[in-house]
Amino acid sequence: MTAAAVELRDPRICVSPEVWEREVRLIMRDHDMDWDLAERTFGQTVAYLVTAAGNPTVPMGPAPAVDKGVHSFVLDTPSYWEFCLRHAGRYLHHVPHLPEERASQPQVLRQTIDAIRAEGFALDAGLWGALEVECTQCYAGCSDSPGGKK
Repeated sequence: MTAAAVELRDPRICVSPEVWEREVRLIMRDHDMDWDLAERTFGQTVAYLVTAAGNPTVPMGPAPAVDKGVHSFVLDTPSYWEFCLRHAGRYLHHVPHLPEERASQPQVLRQTIDAIRAEGFALDAGLWGALEVECTQCYAGCSDSPGGKK
């Protein structure tokens, strides 16, 4: 009995080549990364955001390393807006996480990782880190409006 090969989704097909290159360069500029790390970061950013768009009722948030890519992308509003409309049909808000809201973050991070894998994207463990990493970024904000769950 042989195992069937699983075809993973490529985050590159979720944006145009021009947007891919632009965002990688912005991450390099904003976070002093080399091309390889910036490209890995943007790939995981896209996987996370596409997953969040497709799972609006699941609380999600990025690991700190991936959040760097989210922040760079959100600030490039024309490209981010087009991406949101294409993948979510609406703007995906990014809501920073307050220190007093951190108690739920390990579970949110675990849910996020599981959802990304379920959507068929490869997970870059080096960027997501161990589940014990204290995620301090957002609480459900990237998968829903600032008002919380709908």
